Amino acid sequence: MFDLQHYLDNNIQLINVALDRRLPAETERPAALHKAMRYSVFAGGKRLRPVLCLAAANAGGPANATALTAALAIEILHTYTLIHDDLPSMDDDTLRRGKPTAHVVFGEANAILAGDALLTLAFEWLAEVCTPPPYPPNQLSLELARAAGSRGVVGGQIEDLATEGRPTDPDTVDYIHRHKTAALLRASVRMGGIAAGAGDRDLAALTAYGDAIGLTFQIVDDILNETSSAVTLGKAVGSDRERGKMTYVAAHGLAAARERARQLTEDAVAALQPLPGNREPLTALARWMTERTY
Repeated sequence: MFDLQHYLDNNIQLINVALDRRLPAETERPAALHKAMRYSVFAGGKRLRPVLCLAAANAGGPANATALTAALAIEILHTYTLIHDDLPSMDDDTLRRGKPTAHVVFGEANAILAGDALLTLAFEWLAEVCTPPPYPPNQLSLELARAAGSRGVVGGQIEDLATEGRPTDPDTVDYIHRHKTAALLRASVRMGGIAAGAGDRDLAALTAYGDAIGLTFQIVDDILNETSSAVTLGKAVGSDRERGKMTYVAAHGLAAARERARQLTEDAVAALQPLPGNREPLTALARWMTERTY
């Protein structure tokens, strides 16, 4: 039987060691900036996106150093989005992963700059590698840029902020979820496949999987914000309702949200069938996303 926890532990250790080696040291000038960057990167977290990237590489072909570089770039870009999302001008959160958020510890200006630096560094790392055939050499950078920009995470974030307090609209909820959250999870899976040189059929399968788990992850986040505790979740709960956020729970109710997450999980697992490599990690990760409590 596949041991997901063992798989996660091994890959998280691999990712953390590589991040520690590649990020600027806290003592390197400007030390205040590098401390803020490292604090946010190593504040905990599931490392879900880089793990998905590595798992997709194994499912779509042989994993390689390019896949690891892509995974690291995804994680530090994700960290930048969290730093900025927590800012007083956005969600004004003071707790992330059970710890004070970056702007609380280092000040708002330093937090903004730490996020900017991580975003830039993600593309610096991707610029050091060439995507294998049949893809253009810059395909990994292109994938991440598309997921992160105005048609991806940033677009979802601005819609999320703009619609706070407005009557819940299911179409807007879907747009926010697909862009703010699902876009980067989808890119994580696609970048793993691309780094392994996956063909058209296999990349299409990974894309369908990524679309499904991306929505699942955010729907479950909406459920947990409504039903969990701050101790379990490591961040504020009930905040979505208080702020009038557009969530799947607000649009459809808890029971429908749970059923939708379950259906999407089955869709994700079914999408993996054409893949030639090891599908067990991706299958287990999809099921974990629906069952998770944090």
